[in-house]
Parts: sequence; C-alpha cells; structure tokens
Amino acid sequence: MFTFVPMFKIKKSLGQHFLKDEVIIQKIIEAIKEDPLINLLEVGPGGGALTKHLIKLPGIYFKAVELDDEKTEYLKKTYPVLTNNIIAGSFLDIEEPFDTPFTVVGNFPYNISTQILFKVLDWKDKVPVVIGMFQKEVAQRATSKEGSKVYGVLSVLIQAFYEVEYLFDVSNQSFNPPPKVQSGVIRLKRKTTDLTVKSERAFKVLVKTAFNQRRKTLRNAVKSLFTAEVLNDEIFNKRAEALSVEDFAALTFRMS
Repeated sequence: MFTFVPMFKIKKSLGQHFLKDEVIIQKIIEAIKEDPLINLLEVGPGGGALTKHLIKLPGIYFKAVELDDEKTEYLKKTYPVLTNNIIAGSFLDIEEPFDTPFTVVGNFPYNISTQILFKVLDWKDKVPVVIGMFQKEVAQRATSKEGSKVYGVLSVLIQAFYEVEYLFDVSNQSFNPPPKVQSGVIRLKRKTTDLTVKSERAFKVLVKTAFNQRRKTLRNAVKSLFTAEVLNDEIFNKRAEALSVEDFAALTFRMS
C-alpha cells in the first residue's frame, strides 16, 4: 500500500527522495517502539511520511531538523503541533537538540549519510539508539564485519561504540522519486561497555591510517605509528580488513 505524497518541488541538490510505502513506514515505526525512548529527533522529515506517525507516539518529546524551508512551512501548516518543534538547518550543523538522551530516526539524505553517522558518534553518549534509512551500500558498510570487502573505517568506528543491525531492504520503488540505488534500514544500539582503547583519538588515527592504504599490509600502512620492534609482530602481516574492532583497540596501546 502506498500513501499519497504531496506534490513538492523536489530538490536534487538536497538528495530528496520521499518515502511513500506505508508498509515500510510501519516497519520503521515498529522498530522504533522496540526500545524505550523519551526524546526523539527526526532528521529530514520532508513531506512528513514518518512524522505523522512519530508525533502520535505516546509520552515522547519530539523534534525534527529540516534544511528545506518549503518543507518546514508545509509541516508546520499540516501538523500544528510541530510549530515550535522544527529546527531549521542541517543536522550536521546543529547543537544537541535535547539536554537528556535522545533517539535519532530518519530517512537520511544519501548525499550526507556517512557524515550523519560520524555526527552521531560525536554525540554517542547522548544517543542510545539510531534507526535510519541509508543507501544500501552505506548500510552494509556500517554492519559489515572483518573479512568483508566493504568493511572499513565506518564499520570499525561505528561498531566500536554501537551494536549495529541490518533490519531490512527497501526497494527504490518505495520512494518518490525513486533513487537509482537500493536502500536499507539499520539500527544502532549504544554498547553498555565501552571499548578499552589508549584514547579515542589514537583509535581513530590508527583505523583511518590503516584503511587509507587497505591493499597494503598493516606493517606498511601504519609504520609511522609504531616502533620497528612492535612492527615485527605477526599481526602486521595482515591487511586492515582482517582486523576486528577489538584488534584495533588492542593495538592502540602499542602505538608510539
């Protein structure tokens, strides 16, 4: 079943693809309800396909962030409850929208979807759950494990702090206009125990340096970060994609 989608001026520059498939919408809503929440932030509500359901969830404080002024005005007129609850701007530029922990949900603009996940990492101590629609390639990267060809910086940095679950595929026909790519919905749940690392900065530097030259052995890719003695360890014979999140964490304590 497909919902009626208002005729908007669709702005390709903002990566706008409006979700219209009510079956998919309900699956996302049900996924959100599986975890307790008080504060909820929707990113890129667009025409309100998700919003109209989210604002009906009992006992929550809801806010949305929307960059497109036209959509903001439409939402305020259509759902008066949103009048003071829409943040005008880009999710990448806003301050934390709540003083206490908040869940993030959205049909995320594909042109900034990876940046959105890194922004969530900046707020990781305030964001216990994320449920988002991503380009399938990004969703797979976020959930992939070591040994996978798409396992990389995003996989390791996200999985260091969140349990990441691929929930379901979404056809491009579920959108107006249909994107050229397939989509997927994933859920991030904050880990209860933090990864033990020398420092978060060291961890990020190591992971990014290792994958920057992913075809090389770790020994050649990260030689600037370790002493010659440490580099003799057999683990440095491997490539970055063969190391688990925990392997990277353990190596931070051996960095020079």
